[in-house]
Amino acid sequence: MTLGQKIKKIRKNMGLSQEVLGEILCVSRQTITKWETDTGIPDINNLQEISKLFGFPIDYFLND
Repeated sequence: MTLGQKIKKIRKNMGLSQEVLGEILCVSRQTITKWETDTGIPDINNLQEISKLFGFPIDYFLND
């Protein structure tokens, strides 16, 4: 599973829209779309925030 697939799956399981997740992370909905489609990746600060918010270690997102 790719980084984007993991973000999308957890986001949906938490009942968050791309827009709401973007607001929480102070990024646009389009940025979330890029991450989830693997056309972009979160920077380290956003990855740390995603890890905290979702309750998974950063390693989970970075390893296949």
